[in-house]
Amino acid sequence: MNQIDNKFFSLVSQIQNTTYEKLVFRIKKGFCFLPENIKANLENYFATYDFWGSLSEEKGDFDEIEKKAKVLKCHISDFVWLYRKLEDYSSKFLLFAILNNWLNYDFTSLKQSICQKGKHYFDYDLLAHCKNEVFVDVGAYTGDTVLDFINFYGKDSYKRIYCFEITPSIFDCLQTNLKNYSNITFVNKALKNKPGFAWLDENSGSVSANRTSKNGAQKILCTTLDNEVKQKVSLIKMDIEGDEEKALIGCKRHITVDNPKLFISLYHKNEHYYKLPRLIYSYNKKYKFYLRNYGGGMYPTEIVLLAFPK
Repeated sequence: MNQIDNKFFSLVSQIQNTTYEKLVFRIKKGFCFLPENIKANLENYFATYDFWGSLSEEKGDFDEIEKKAKVLKCHISDFVWLYRKLEDYSSKFLLFAILNNWLNYDFTSLKQSICQKGKHYFDYDLLAHCKNEVFVDVGAYTGDTVLDFINFYGKDSYKRIYCFEITPSIFDCLQTNLKNYSNITFVNKALKNKPGFAWLDENSGSVSANRTSKNGAQKILCTTLDNEVKQKVSLIKMDIEGDEEKALIGCKRHITVDNPKLFISLYHKNEHYYKLPRLIYSYNKKYKFYLRNYGGGMYPTEIVLLAFPK
């Protein structure tokens, strides 16, 4: 085993040999000993973006820590499965850095794992060229990823792009930003595991974190990728604030038959780190898995699963 293997499996052993209650105590203690400014930043972040639970030392609220510890304790074998499936050193180092951050508030490894090359989602080492792609951007936002893709790989990199975005005001901006590009289809619907309706849940911190919910002020039409796009798809990017699992279920046919390259945000739910790769693998065992970090060095965000057919 190499150095990162040793570090990862040492961490795994510590988790396996510790009770859930002691894991919670260990992580709580680590948090309480952090500098006050870092604690405040983390508490404010979790208050603004409530994907992972709440955290407040003053209120004795350690919900985020308890949820994190539960996933580590109950699903460490799933993290080991993912680690063994990862194809390169950078991916394995990143998974170690994520778990080490969760368990020990280690910021150094997390900062070292941040991808410094290419563009968000697109790594030249893994995907050097693109041509005539049918690209589906799920959570297209203002068109930033599409523009990165075209500028990175060239105007002949695609023959059709489908942009899905749920927030009406952002959808208008998306259309405006990409109006000078041909062969782009804009869809103001949410991608789910089945057709229907949902509600727009607007985030107070950033419209980029808007998501669907069971109630709200604005009704949204939901569809599946398998129903909405009949054309053979070669590349799918997803960043939809925790709905990635349902959207993947709704594009089972495309994943099974088309073998598209996948760029999937993993970080919105703790369990997505193992559930989404396992789901993809259950549909199609031809995939190779990579992880990349395009976020910050304090907490794992903007973590992307890259799944490429062999």
